[in-house]
Formats: sequence, C-alpha cells, structure tokens
Amino acid sequence: MQKKTIPNGDAIVGKNVTEIWREEALLKAGALQNAIFNSANFSSIATDEKGVIQIFNVGAERMLGYQAVEVLNKITPAQISDPQEVIARAKALSQELETTIAPGFEALVFKASRGIDDVYELTYIRKDGSRFTAVVSVTALREGGGGNIGYLLIGTDNTASKQAEEALLKAGALQSAIFNSANFSSIATDAKGVIQIFNVGAERMLGYTAADVMNKITPADISDPHEVIARATALSVELGTPITPGFEALVFKASRGIEDIYELTYIRKDGSRFPAVVSVTALRDAQDGIIGYLLIGTDNTARHQVEEERKRFERELKETNVQLESAKVVAEKANLAKSDFLSSMSHELRSPLNAILGFAQLMESASPAPTASQTKRIAQILQAGWYLLKLINEVLDLAVIESGKVSLSKESVSLDEIMSECRSMMEPQAQQRGIRMTFPKFENPVFVSADRTRLKQIVINLLSNAIKYNQEQGTVVVDCTASSTDRIRISVTDTGAGLPPEKLAQLFSPFNRLGQETGSVAGTGIGLVVSKRLTELMGGVIGVESTVGVGSVFWFEMISAEAPRLALEGSEAGSLVHRAASGAGPRYTLLYVEDNPANMQLVEEIIGEFPDLKLVTAVNGTLGVELARATQPHVILMDINLPGISGIKALKILRDDPATAHIPVIALSANAMPRDIEKGLEAGFFRYLTKPIKIKEFMDTLSAALKFAEETVRSIPEAGQLK
Repeated sequence: MQKKTIPNGDAIVGKNVTEIWREEALLKAGALQNAIFNSANFSSIATDEKGVIQIFNVGAERMLGYQAVEVLNKITPAQISDPQEVIARAKALSQELETTIAPGFEALVFKASRGIDDVYELTYIRKDGSRFTAVVSVTALREGGGGNIGYLLIGTDNTASKQAEEALLKAGALQSAIFNSANFSSIATDAKGVIQIFNVGAERMLGYTAADVMNKITPADISDPHEVIARATALSVELGTPITPGFEALVFKASRGIEDIYELTYIRKDGSRFPAVVSVTALRDAQDGIIGYLLIGTDNTARHQVEEERKRFERELKETNVQLESAKVVAEKANLAKSDFLSSMSHELRSPLNAILGFAQLMESASPAPTASQTKRIAQILQAGWYLLKLINEVLDLAVIESGKVSLSKESVSLDEIMSECRSMMEPQAQQRGIRMTFPKFENPVFVSADRTRLKQIVINLLSNAIKYNQEQGTVVVDCTASSTDRIRISVTDTGAGLPPEKLAQLFSPFNRLGQETGSVAGTGIGLVVSKRLTELMGGVIGVESTVGVGSVFWFEMISAEAPRLALEGSEAGSLVHRAASGAGPRYTLLYVEDNPANMQLVEEIIGEFPDLKLVTAVNGTLGVELARATQPHVILMDINLPGISGIKALKILRDDPATAHIPVIALSANAMPRDIEKGLEAGFFRYLTKPIKIKEFMDTLSAALKFAEETVRSIPEAGQLK
C-alpha cells in the first residue's frame, strides 16, 4: 500500500493516487454544483427532456419572482421568456440550420440538444410582468448512454451590462453629434486657450473656416471685447481676485471646477454679431491636470427676438388693458346712468299715470253713468294706462337688476303656496281664452331656497306667456320635479305654436318679441329677461324646449331647501317653555310684517306660547304701515324684502310719522351678510335678527324691545315683562 499526502495534510491509506484525485474531483464537482444551484446571482433552471421545469434555484426565484413550487412540473422556460424573441430565435435557427424549428422550448435548446455549445441573450418576464435581459447558457443533461435526459439553463441578469453598453454607445454618439452638429459651435482649445478644434457648427455660426482660426487665436478674439472686460471685472469683484480681461475671464470658473454657462456676444468674420449661450468645461488628463477647454455655444438670437417680442407684447397688452379698463369704466358708468335714467323716468311717469288712471276710473263710475261711447273710450284709456303701468314696472325692474341694486332675501319658500297664489292670480286670464290650467298636487311639502316675491314673479311671467301665446282652448301644465338631489325643476308647458331653433337662440334678449311686435298680443319683451336674471341671482338656471306646431316648455331650477325651522340651541332643543299669562288677556301687541306664510306661521306658533302677546300680521310693507298707525303695536317685527315697499322703506315711513316713530322695529330677515346687518342697523332698526329664528335670541330681543317700549311710552304697564 502506498501512502499519499494530499494538500489538506490528511494521510489517506489504501488508495492509489488516481483514485484519490478522482475522489477530490468529484467532491469539487459536487461543491461547484451546490454553489451553482444555491447561488442567488445565477438563475439555474433544470428541465426534463420535454422542457418541463424540474429544478428552480434561489437565483431564479430572486430574478424572476416565482417560488419554485409555482413552476416545478408545470411550465417550460419558454413560458417565462419574451414570446416574440422565442419566435424570432426559431425563425433564425430554421434559416441557419435549414430545418424547421418549433417556436417554443425547442428553439431555446435546439443547439444544445445536438451537442453544440450555446449561449444567447434572452428577455425573461418576471411574475409581476416586468422584464429584464439575461445571458443564458444552455447545456444538455445526458445519461450514461449519451441520451438527453433534460437541460440546464444558467442565466445572469444582463441589465447593468446592457445599460453600460448603451451608455457607452450613447456617449460616443453624443460626442460625435456634438462635434459634427451644425447647430452647436464646439470650440476646443489647449491649456493656453489657443483653438485646436473648430467644428462645422462654429464655422456656420461665425463664418470662419477651421483653418482660419486653429492654432492662431483664442475664443476671446472672436468675442465682444467690452463684454469680456465686463466679465473680468464682475468676476474679480465676485471672487475677490484680479482676473485678466481676456481668455482667462471666459474660462476662470471652469478652470476651478465650477460649472459655468453664460451669455456672450460672438463677432462673425464679416463683423456682424449675435448673442450666444456658452457652456464652458475644462478638459483634464488622467492626473486631473487641465489640458484645455471646451466651449459649446448656441445661437441665442431667436430667444432674444422672442424675449423682445414678449416684452413688446406685454407693453401692448398693458396698454390695451388700460384702454379696456377705461372703456369698461365708461361702459359701466353709461350702464349705471342708463339704469338710473330708466329708474328715474319710470318713477316720474308714475305720477301723471296715476292721475290718468285715477280720473279714468272716477269717470267710469261717475254719476250719472257715462254714455255707451264714453264708456268705450274710458275702457280704452284704462286698458292703455294699465298696460303702460306694467311696462313702466318691468322697465324699472330690469333697470334695478342691471344696476346691481336688486335686493334678494333667500329663504325656504313653499312651492305649494307659491303655486296656489299664482293659480288664483292667473286663472281669470286663462279662462278668458278658454285655456285649461293644471297645477301639481303636492303629497309632501316641497321647499326651495329663493326670494318669495321674486320666485312668484318668475312663475307669473312664465304663466302669462304660456297663456298669451297659446292657442284658443289650449292647455297649460305646471309641473314640479326633482331634477337632482339638491334641485327642483318647475316647468310650464303650453300648446302654442312653438318656436323654431333660430328663434329659441334669441330668447331672453331685452325687448325682443321674436316677431310678435305687430301681433295682437301685447307685450314688452322684458319679462323673460327679468325672469332669467332673477333666477340666476338666486342660484338657479332657466331654459326652454320648443317644437313647432306642438308647443313650448319653459323651465327653471332652484336649489331645494328644508322647511322653515327654528334654530334651537341647548336646552331649547326640547319643547318650548310655556309662559304664564300675568293677566286676563294679552297685554302687548306685536305686529309682524311678512309675505312668506310659512315664516308667518312659525312666528304665530312661537307667540302662541305667550298669552301676554297678541300677534297682528301684514303681508306687505304698505299694509304694515297702515296697521301700525291703526293698532299702535308695542313692537313691530319687519321682514326686509317685501312686495311693494321694502322693510327699510317702511321703517323710514314709520320713523317719519310722529304717531309711530316711538315703536321699536326689529328686522327679521334672511339677508344675513355682515353688510346687510350693518345697513339695517344704520337704517334705524332696534335689532337685526336673521333667519332661521333662534328662540332664545328672538325672545331676548323681544323682551328688550318691550322694555324699551315701556320706558318710552308711559301708558304701557311696567309689570309683566317677558323674562
């Protein structure tokens, strides 16, 4: 027996040298195999002879995102490869080897299956759908008899290599593009600034040939000398060191590793000039020493022209804006003057018209009665007079709206009440022409956020048109539907002649009656304009649909609202506390001037809890003033936006009358903006309350007003105040 010492120092007895080294080779092969199959840096995929994956190592799991259990005995490597590349490889091999190769796993292992070493590039597809480039080495696994029992595909992620290769290619392409581009002037100098490279772009821009400048001059020699001097001076101040006004000034920052780009005027060979943006880079050798400079410039003329054009445009725009602003001011003044004129004229026309209508009515009812011919003439005077009054009112309304002086009081308004009131007003007019009107039936109360008076005005305008322009014995259908979760649509459908599209486009224009000016139906062409602008001021929209020979549907939408309610706070959220009466009957009178029945009912319910208070109501400002004079209430509760005269105007009348000047008047309005409150208090209201009503605030204010009334008017008993 021979004894052999092997490198690890162990002595192995009983084996010859050949056996020992074969064993070591096998051990090493096992270690290599183990390293390959456990390496996270290689994807090792082993398949059976049909290509079905049998081994999927940790590297394959890391690279491809699959777990081994997801692919073993289920798929082939071709199924995780780019299908287009697999097809392309099959075609290429078919042409190269002049045999038909199936575009699948066979294409990946065809060469290896025939004992040909095969390494190729392939795009693998990860589980998440992302892709990466891999270099794949394919080896056939053979049994002892030489037959293929499978294949081993070892892959490495080639993304970084690919990116580096592409970067190098791009860098080379970029360098070539720079030095051959006609759009950039690329000027390279030596360390002293003498030009060594002068590309085609520099030749085109500056008019010199490379031979004219190379080894002869520096870039400073073809630059504006005053700018070079100015740059040297500025850099000297900035960096605190003297800088020579020449080439040194152009490359000073770059020579110290500071990125530098500046604007400079280049001088062409023919003496002409152009602005250029120049980027300067120091060229360094392997030891980081400066061997020269690269100046890349672009012609900045176009940008300068654009900048100048922009400045010119801005100047002209500024001048135009000043002119427009001036014209706007003039137009607004003219519009306000027009509106003020119309308003003034409308008021002035009312006085003589009042006399005309008043005396005409007296003549109509005079005794003895007028003759038949006189009656006919008086009727004509009255008809024309009332029409003229309507025209004046509409013109005045439009003038107020256009001047921005219209005041709206948005609150919860019941559509049921509005429809009922409008029906009562318009049915006599409809009956005269035999027109049947249909209104919606409200199973549940429906409320919208609107100014009650203005909302009724819109509905009446639409109903009036539907009646006037309808056919005899026609119909008018009013409907209310929810157009969305927060809007209610009110529509008025008639059976009139309808309007063609070209006339629909002209609707809502002032004084445009769409050709009806010469017809028998009287009108002003203002109603729809007023309706549209009022609708929009209240946050709504208005529109129309019409079919010739069928009729028209005029509609408008308003924001839906909850029923008028009390704003209860704290303990008020329960029930109202009943206050005991201090006497046999009411001791105080409260006059409430309000045109909204829902709000009026609400206050009635509140006051109903206090037997000491008697409530008197009025639905408009004029009636409110008359009742105040007649009943002498202790306190007046006044809405601001009222039909006829406003609450502020009614307050002024009461203040000017000695009989009512002492009565405290409390404003109760939906106009809740700070300016509205300030304006109300300035007008002379005792207090200004906003809707929805807050019980405690309401009662405290009422108590203060009654106390004020008692102190002012000695005839009111001092006891029994509301606490």
